[in-house]
Amino acid sequence: MAKTKEQLLAILSQFQLEGTMVDAQPFGNGHINDTLKVINDKGETPYVLQRINHQIFTNVEMLQENIRIVTEHIRKVLEERGEKDIDRKVLTFLPTQAGKNYYFDGDSYWRVCLLIPDCVSYEAVTPELAYEAGKAFGDFQSMLADLPEGTLGETIPNFHNMEFRLQQFREAVAADSAGRLDEVKELVQEIEARSEAMCVQERLYREGKLRKRVNHCDTKVNNMLFDVETGKVLCVIDLDTVMPGFVLSDIGDFIRTGANTGAEDDECLAHVEVNLPIFEAYTRGYMEKAKTFLTPLEISLLPYGGRLLTYMQTVRFLTDYLNGDTYYKIHSPKHNLIRTKAQFKLLQSLEAHAEEMDAFVQTL
Repeated sequence: MAKTKEQLLAILSQFQLEGTMVDAQPFGNGHINDTLKVINDKGETPYVLQRINHQIFTNVEMLQENIRIVTEHIRKVLEERGEKDIDRKVLTFLPTQAGKNYYFDGDSYWRVCLLIPDCVSYEAVTPELAYEAGKAFGDFQSMLADLPEGTLGETIPNFHNMEFRLQQFREAVAADSAGRLDEVKELVQEIEARSEAMCVQERLYREGKLRKRVNHCDTKVNNMLFDVETGKVLCVIDLDTVMPGFVLSDIGDFIRTGANTGAEDDECLAHVEVNLPIFEAYTRGYMEKAKTFLTPLEISLLPYGGRLLTYMQTVRFLTDYLNGDTYYKIHSPKHNLIRTKAQFKLLQSLEAHAEEMDAFVQTL
């Protein structure tokens, strides 16, 4: 439900802010939360106000506690490094008048952070941006690598758990609630043929060979801010999905989204291939910062992460199609099937280049 300006100002009055706020206007192009820039009586924009999507993030207290732990830990590491201008290099969230890190107005959950000035974000990925993104996400993980397992909660339980996603998929196949199984039987067979190979990380974890680390879990180039003058990454943002998981998530999701020559829902499958220069640039940047804490096994699995996350998204799109499009927003009746086929084509391209990608990682 949209809020009036008066209602938004009343919400802002619940936070410990400096100065007099006079307006809040839509800001950015995020798909999950509602984001607004806050304007004061001097015409400045010192803060960002967000309504948290409570349908996706059902445990707001855990979500905000995760973010508090992560931002405070990063700030401490930056101080120990002797970094300057730290308020531009880590998000700063403001407490409410009651000292909480979110406010509930009886309808929605809200939070406020400092706006980071003189920065820009990008949507399109180039090898140069991919390299900077790799360094930023590698450093992000590196700064949080010493947080003990169990410190953070899962803001979206089983988000990147492949065994869980396959269980959901098999339930959708068995139910065939939308009557679509016949037209996708070949895709179902392709998914099942790979299922054993795509559950490696869960098996290795149970065997004690792979540990859970703090991951960002949404490693897109638009989830970081670049300094307008230097062009270097200032700050990793969008911390809602920061939670325990396997390092394959953070390299894998960037490969899936950034190293794709086509669109996620490209109807022309000839457009969809892995962009190897972007894969190599991101991986090179990532390894520069992350190799200090990664194990040899984790390093060897990094390219597999790209295949895993692409396979996982193929499974999730097809599951939603079989269920009658109940999760993802669609723009046409076949949209989830189109997405499924495009992701599967990218997976096939990643499989075709697997040896080449594995060899590249070994050179690092």
